[in-house]
Amino acid sequence: MSFLPLGLSDEIIRAVTERGYTIPTPIQLESIPAILSGRDLLAGAQTGTGKTAGFTLPILHQLSDKSIKGPSSGRPPIRALILVPTRELAAQVEESVCDYSKYLKLSSMVMIGGINIKKQISRLRSRVDILVATPGRLLDHVQQKNIDLSNIQVLVLDEADRMLDMGFIRDIKKILKLLPEKRQNLLFSATFSNEIQLLAEDLLNKPVMIEVAQRNATADKVTHIVHPVDRERKRNLLAYLIKENRWKQVLVFTRTKHGANKLAEYLVANNIPSLAIHGNKSQSARTRALAEFKTGSLQVLVATDIAARGIDINELPHVVNFDLPSVAEDYVHRIGRTGRAGAEGDAVSLVCVDEHKLLADIVRVIKCDLPSMVIKGFEPDPKIKAEPIKNGRSSAPRGVTFKPRTSKGRRISKSAPKKSTGSKHRY
Repeated sequence: MSFLPLGLSDEIIRAVTERGYTIPTPIQLESIPAILSGRDLLAGAQTGTGKTAGFTLPILHQLSDKSIKGPSSGRPPIRALILVPTRELAAQVEESVCDYSKYLKLSSMVMIGGINIKKQISRLRSRVDILVATPGRLLDHVQQKNIDLSNIQVLVLDEADRMLDMGFIRDIKKILKLLPEKRQNLLFSATFSNEIQLLAEDLLNKPVMIEVAQRNATADKVTHIVHPVDRERKRNLLAYLIKENRWKQVLVFTRTKHGANKLAEYLVANNIPSLAIHGNKSQSARTRALAEFKTGSLQVLVATDIAARGIDINELPHVVNFDLPSVAEDYVHRIGRTGRAGAEGDAVSLVCVDEHKLLADIVRVIKCDLPSMVIKGFEPDPKIKAEPIKNGRSSAPRGVTFKPRTSKGRRISKSAPKKSTGSKHRY
């Protein structure tokens, strides 16, 4: 099925076609007609499913409908607000809005921290139809009385589960109070925790519910493998795997900002071009590193969970968990960076004795064992005892037995729901 029967304008279809998209993804097939009908929406969709186009295309169609009259005089107000958890994701979403509105007389703006606020104030003096923002910077402008949200027609909460994990619920509630009561609400989330369900009950009015993948499910075409290794030899093993397998584009996750910096420095010292991105990096440094990684000129990008939100690369081949995530559901988010839009990918986890409990948590969430293979020359020392993980959960080994294999792993099936424990971080 093509985009034509979905009811989008010719200008939008033309822009979509120029991007090389001819067949809608499942989330687009279901969400676009629902949004065009004016209904509220609760959508469960993993990253890489095409959900951004799933809400931007119908919003653009609605806002460009000339039969709907706006203010008779003065500058047109902001009519659509898209809230996202991180700067990188905001930039990515606004870029998509620009691409898809290429042939429409609509204007969009991205509003994030790390950017000179005076430039944003100046931009707000001109026309803005669609605003893509992170909650913190949006509230900064509200406090300074730079922005009017009283004419919002459509509100999108993208990656709502991540926003709650990062502690944005209070900010979201403050923003909701500034919006008109009559509006369309669209909530997108990769996982459905109890907190998300409560938010949906408060926010949405008789919503259409869409779920294109099972909750906490991993992509079908991702091959998963665990490499047991001593904590002090993880860096050596990662460098070995990158060189031995000739990996050209690798996204590596660490638990801490300091760990990301140290790992990137180590890889560079071993002739592997690498950069780290995290919340302490300037926005310009993060943007530059991400741009280099997307073009392939940067071989390895080392990131924390928060900074990695918004990394959108269609055919990213390798994701490495240098540290297992402290929250098991984050494993699903992390490996969602590979195996996107039907492409194949590898999810590699380097697991030391401290992380056996974290591994058990992940297995429970995704409802499937992760195959394990010891790399020759990097066999774990059985005499090393588990130690508490700094900036993470205590992880004394419990209930996990590694089953070494000679193959490079196997694909795992989709999973069942589990309540998110959530980690609170301020972005």
